[in-house]
Amino acid sequence: LRQWIAEGRANGQTKVQLEGSADWKPLSDFPEFAEALTAKATPAIPAGLPPLVDAVDPEALAEKLIARGSEVDIGRCVGRSWELMSKNFWLVVAAAAVVNIGENIVFSIPYLGFVAGLVITGVLHGGLYLMFLKLIRGQKADFSDAFAGFNLAFVQLMLAGIVATLLIIAGMLACVLPGIYLAIAWLFTFPLVIDKKLDFWPAMELSRKVATAQWWPLFGLAIVNFLILIAGVLCCGIGVFVAMPVMTGALVYAYEDIFNPSETPAA
Repeated sequence: LRQWIAEGRANGQTKVQLEGSADWKPLSDFPEFAEALTAKATPAIPAGLPPLVDAVDPEALAEKLIARGSEVDIGRCVGRSWELMSKNFWLVVAAAAVVNIGENIVFSIPYLGFVAGLVITGVLHGGLYLMFLKLIRGQKADFSDAFAGFNLAFVQLMLAGIVATLLIIAGMLACVLPGIYLAIAWLFTFPLVIDKKLDFWPAMELSRKVATAQWWPLFGLAIVNFLILIAGVLCCGIGVFVAMPVMTGALVYAYEDIFNPSETPAA
């Protein structure tokens, strides 16, 4: 039952029956589950969906995570991402390729391509991050999960993609450095929307506050990801198909280490 509470499959209103008793009572009536319910007060969820985090307080969570002061281990993020890709090669390579290439194709369409790209970029990447999160957490994942953003959080992911992209571009045009800062600060916006069920602006603010507290390690991870991409391009271009899932996985592992350390299986 404690495991079910932690996974979001049971909450304080879930009715249970003591062995030998005919009465059904809510879990909240049993003091032995009080600690588990306080730590993870989530509603029951349908089978096959990732655990939900209900009523997240972005301000309180930001303060908690910043106070904890955990730092991103770049090498470990990349190493675990490589291992994850090795174990799920065709799934992650295909999903990352379709999402990234599809996004680039849309942006390249004359006239309306930029607008259409803004609309779908957050939705596509939110679904891709969800697929990686499920794999990292040991849950069953398939190719369709990479497009779950269209069903689970289309509006909020779309708004996050539009607002973040336009503000980052504005920052780049202003003086470059503000754009670089915002690009790193909002790295976790899409995972927070799809995983924590936050609206786009609270997700952007939570990402900014937490990422700012360890901006340099995350900037270092972004540089390493860029070098991985360059290495993929230099490998006759084919290496890009391997580089893309490794880059995505490294970012998602960083997200898990910062926001959900207890949910990340040990590597």
